Amino acid sequence: MIDTKHFTEMLKEREISMEMVDKTMTIPDKTEERKDGTKHYLKLFNVNGGRWLRVVINIKSDPPRRITAFFDRRLRRTGQ
Repeated sequence: MIDTKHFTEMLKEREISMEMVDKTMTIPDKTEERKDGTKHYLKLFNVNGGRWLRVVINIKSDPPRRITAFFDRRLRRTGQ
């Protein structure tokens, strides 16, 4: 697995730990495969009342690349 520069920068900017990323990818609460060749791993963390972490991977690249990670406010708002 390769980390893109954007992925690394977003972890720092958004204060997301690699431990959280690893947990999200190892034991996700949800996964989504998209037509664009990405796979999204989602996990609910008990941070600030519950926040969903989304980690996006390009699974078409060889080796796969972690593209970005962020707390998904859309899921928080809808309570999914």
